Amino acid sequence: MPKKLRLVGSAEIRVLLGGVSRQRAYQITSRRDFPEPVAVLQMGNVWLAEDVEKWIAAKRPEID
Repeated sequence: MPKKLRLVGSAEIRVLLGGVSRQRAYQITSRRDFPEPVAVLQMGNVWLAEDVEKWIAAKRPEID
């Protein structure tokens, strides 16, 4: 069975970052060291959940 891709948008990233504001999530996702989105849709960017979770673990270890 093929592996399913888990994608996250900015709303999910806000939750993963501990409930930050939309503006703060935008600032974080715009950083050069933040993973590149895998798609740019009309509704916004989407990222691989695995990439975002790895970034949070490395850059924001205080977040569970």
